[in-house]
Amino acid sequence: MRGILIYIRKILKKSFDNIRNEQLKNNLLQAIPFWIGSIITGFFAVMYAKIFAWGENLLHFILNWNDWMIFIIAPIGFVLSWWLVKEFAPNAKGSGIPQVMAAVELANPKEHRKIPNLLSLKIIIFKIISSVVLVIGGGAVGREGPTIQIAGSIFRKVNEYLPEWWPKISKKNMIMTGAAAGLAAAFNTPLGGIVFAVEELSKTHINYFKTALFTAVIIAGLTAQTLAGSYLYLGYPKTGDVSLMVMFPIILVAGISGILASQLSVSMLKINRWKKNKLKTNKANVIFLVVCALIIACISFFISQEILGSGKEIMERILFTENKHEAWYVPLLRMLGSALSFTSGGAGGIFAPALTAGASIGSVISGVIHLSPNETNVVVLAGMVAFLTGITRAPFTSAIIVLEMTDRHSLIFHLMLAGMISSIASILVSRHSLYDVLKHTFLAELRSEDKS
Repeated sequence: MRGILIYIRKILKKSFDNIRNEQLKNNLLQAIPFWIGSIITGFFAVMYAKIFAWGENLLHFILNWNDWMIFIIAPIGFVLSWWLVKEFAPNAKGSGIPQVMAAVELANPKEHRKIPNLLSLKIIIFKIISSVVLVIGGGAVGREGPTIQIAGSIFRKVNEYLPEWWPKISKKNMIMTGAAAGLAAAFNTPLGGIVFAVEELSKTHINYFKTALFTAVIIAGLTAQTLAGSYLYLGYPKTGDVSLMVMFPIILVAGISGILASQLSVSMLKINRWKKNKLKTNKANVIFLVVCALIIACISFFISQEILGSGKEIMERILFTENKHEAWYVPLLRMLGSALSFTSGGAGGIFAPALTAGASIGSVISGVIHLSPNETNVVVLAGMVAFLTGITRAPFTSAIIVLEMTDRHSLIFHLMLAGMISSIASILVSRHSLYDVLKHTFLAELRSEDKS
């Protein structure tokens, strides 16, 4: 990638030397790095999505051949995923969103040299490898959060390769724009990417980089669509002919999802703290990972394979088939799978698993109160928004993402209600989001290394 960027840089310098209008020249020079980063991000997002899907398909192929194989591939997958991150890119672990949030905070004259620890080419490589290995091993992780860290790394690298004569571009704006482009390309949700940057990342006035943000999201999305085709992440669920009375089950599901999501976040943070205090050696970590993997393997073999993977197929089955009502224990299994996978130390996101957990909660409650198929779909979508909000504490981002991935614009008020109820309910368990706490953990570790 470095050689390509250097070649493009030489061509652009020759081209822009001939432009006389200084204002036009400056505006174009400011915009081009965002365009280049967006195109590369779109390519990586599609490539990563295909590799990740291959990993999930390989897992299902192995299990269809012999269910017992889960007892072999799960421990190997968990340990190998953790080892790859630990040995080669420690800050590639987990989702990647807290790392991007930390990088945004470090984008100041005093601390910007720490950013390569969080966003780099090495992070991209081992983020992809570790997360795919973990999902092959049955980990309940997704690719969307990692795509955001990958995109942030791409944009940071593009900014780094700009020559001395190039107009200076804010590192913070490049990273935030990259994160938004990454989310847009991962979910095919351009508005979701923009709202994510504003709600979750930006502490700066949006006017300073709104043009770059909008164009980057559009270009990344178009690049992804060019390579993968125009698609919706979840298709077009039927939600017509639903009365306003559906607001009551939405409120119920949103409240429960918000509380459970927040409790899941607290539990994962407690596991991380316990690991840091108790597991001092590699042997202890390996034993912990093998135990986690065997728990998932036992549940998969003896109870249900729905604990495995990102869970996208669960959402698709609930929304698009007659089999709409999950067993009561499926939400608990999805939460347990996410907790064991996310705290393993390997790479992997929690966006898709959170959406699946919320969908399964909506499915269970819809079955208990005997809602119609269309009403069930609405409540399931609300559960997805609510659970994701409980994890991220970003209700508008969650609502817009689900809105765009299903093209159900008529449900905007239903989904925003679910997000707001969940946001309020989740505070009853913890005032801080999972990402915010993890962000401060990364910052503390980097700053303590600097002092020592």
